[in-house]
Amino acid sequence: MNFKRLRIMIRARNREFFRDKAAFGWNFLFPFLIVAGFGIIFGGQEFIQYKVGVFTPVLETAANEHEDIPQRFRRTRFIQFIRFTSAEEAFEKLRYHKIDFLLKAGPPPYQYWINNSSPKGYILEKIFQSSLLPGDNLDLAHKEEIKGRQIRYIDWLFPGILTMNMMFSALWGVGYILVRYRKNGVLKRLKANPLTAFEYLSAQMLSRIFLLMFTLIIVWIGCDLIFSFYVEGSYIDLVIVFFIGSFSLTALGLVFAARGTSEEFTNGILTFVTWPMMFLSEVWFSLEGAPGWVKSVTQIFPLTHLLKAVRKIMHDGAGLIDVAPEMAILTVMTLTFLIAGAAMFSWDR
Repeated sequence: MNFKRLRIMIRARNREFFRDKAAFGWNFLFPFLIVAGFGIIFGGQEFIQYKVGVFTPVLETAANEHEDIPQRFRRTRFIQFIRFTSAEEAFEKLRYHKIDFLLKAGPPPYQYWINNSSPKGYILEKIFQSSLLPGDNLDLAHKEEIKGRQIRYIDWLFPGILTMNMMFSALWGVGYILVRYRKNGVLKRLKANPLTAFEYLSAQMLSRIFLLMFTLIIVWIGCDLIFSFYVEGSYIDLVIVFFIGSFSLTALGLVFAARGTSEEFTNGILTFVTWPMMFLSEVWFSLEGAPGWVKSVTQIFPLTHLLKAVRKIMHDGAGLIDVAPEMAILTVMTLTFLIAGAAMFSWDR
């Protein structure tokens, strides 16, 4: 090994990185933005491990809102209490693992519900029982069964994993690849051909959508053989919703591919976009109890509406009419992304 040549190449690569001001700045800016973003959303609050729903027909004042909860239970750390005025809404949240435990407000004897497939619900039941007076647990609390089929956590999580995989594949498979082609001069060579920008972008989109749907089917079949997922709605409706969602995510990838020339900077931008979508679109966990403005921000993500529609069909047996609002939003987003991407697209640097 010639260390002189090695030193020269290391110096050249470092200079290339530092001269790319966009990539250089992004490597410092991105971690700060991530930490600042999650600090604003979750900072200043005690870590929450468990979510307890409290059902009461009439909301109480802030000063007395916890008086109908056993004192030792409400003083337990790492528990967030969320009020509900509708029993149907509370049961739905419990079935879908958006809360871990449901307690009916009022004096003893207490009524509570858990999802038998939830490990957190089991732990909270033991904590709640131990918070009552010793020897009086059976008299002071009555366990009730939730109505309807109980949703396993893996059933709730599976659609999130599928849509998250589609998001990464669509954005990096289109946005990152086209930027690399532009940087390497491939797009500039294609510009000399009779091929139009519309034809080229359409081919990229259709190819990526085909790969997304093909991957989706293979992953679904493989996982279903192991976990036996139960689908309340129609598989055809699911395919249609997934197709519209893949179209929207791929169109979003075209927006990032329209002008970029730096692979490092594009990678940073894509990461900055996908991380909030992954964590705030309820892929891994529910945002029940989060500030209202956080829930409002999530509405700008196509992944939020795609995942909501998929879970409605899988878990509630909804049809296309029931998920029409989500499909309409995805369609509008797709058209917006396509128009923006086509207007900004450039063959060369």
